[in-house]
Amino acid sequence: QVQLVESGGGLVQAGGSLRLSCVASGRTFSRSTMGWFRQAAGKQREFVATMGWTGITAYADSVKGRFTISRDNAKNTVYLQMNSLKPEDTSVYYCAATSGALGTVREIWKYDYWGQGTQVTVSS
Repeated sequence: QVQLVESGGGLVQAGGSLRLSCVASGRTFSRSTMGWFRQAAGKQREFVATMGWTGITAYADSVKGRFTISRDNAKNTVYLQMNSLKPEDTSVYYCAATSGALGTVREIWKYDYWGQGTQVTVSS
């Protein structure tokens, strides 16, 4: 069993930055593919970024060049650095983990574990 706890959300003005953190319990973190997803009010949950345990990354086109995913295996933590935030980035952001993959994973259904989410609000 893996538990994920996100933090770092909040209210920020457009053009600002936030860094989300996700701390994972469990011994398999270093071999897990991690992902960040988001869900805006009234919309479906969507892929944001993913990082395989080898360090390979992938991003949604909407955040490429602005967001960066990283991980610290010693701290069982994955991060999402969000720069140049836009009002359309306003969502609840979720951390997810899967141990059944070797690289990046964009598909929601492939993730086994999810955090509770953290709200990010970007004002114009």
